[in-house]
Amino acid sequence: MINIILVGANGKMGQVISRITEEDVNANIVCGIDINTEKKNSFPVYSSFADVKEKCDVIIDFSHPSSLSAVLEYAISNKKAIVIATTGLSDEQILSIKAAAQIIPVFFSANMSLGVNLIIQLAKKATALLEDNFDIEIIEKHHNLKIDAPSGTALAIADAINETSAHSNEYVYDRHSMRKKRSKREIGIHSVRSGTIVGEHDVIFAGNDEIIEIKHTATSKEIFAVGAVKAAHFLANKTPGFYNMDDLIAGI
Repeated sequence: MINIILVGANGKMGQVISRITEEDVNANIVCGIDINTEKKNSFPVYSSFADVKEKCDVIIDFSHPSSLSAVLEYAISNKKAIVIATTGLSDEQILSIKAAAQIIPVFFSANMSLGVNLIIQLAKKATALLEDNFDIEIIEKHHNLKIDAPSGTALAIADAINETSAHSNEYVYDRHSMRKKRSKREIGIHSVRSGTIVGEHDVIFAGNDEIIEIKHTATSKEIFAVGAVKAAHFLANKTPGFYNMDDLIAGI
């Protein structure tokens, strides 16, 4: 049994995680942290870590980038493992996460879906085989309330492609101001914000007379919650270090 503190407990994702853990006999949420302290589940919800009395094995953070420093401070001072699933983090914040991983076990992924992380692996394989003769474009679609663009997942896919590539590629987010031929050494990244789209990522490899697409569509937020809880189980007995979905998938 792992005991969990859930940060962002009363948010949409927090509520999905609460429901998932209720069905998991080996996981228990001991308390939540949220600016909204309304009790929506069986566990108490606090506005600050200073009020937390419960003991935990793992923290799951599905909140807001502005909460990160307080979450890391608590995790480090109490030597607790942490799963960070918050999106829209800055480069400086990601550096602070990696620094924390020197002291405590940290699991960080731009996307907690096992399926999304599988398409990242497939995109890397396709890049190794196709990049010399194919142009690469990434299209991501999300609901009209999502703040950050492009999505963290789209950037994670682009980074994985770039790391696999034999060349250094430029990320191009907008072409309307450029009247010139597309460079071979660029990855186009395009964002759509519309309706209630949960999440869709399409990686396009376009060559002469053929197109290969690797696509993932999320139809509910539950897939991200399932991934976060799996990550919590994975992390519970780990030594300090920086872990991600590659590590979790390798252990399945």
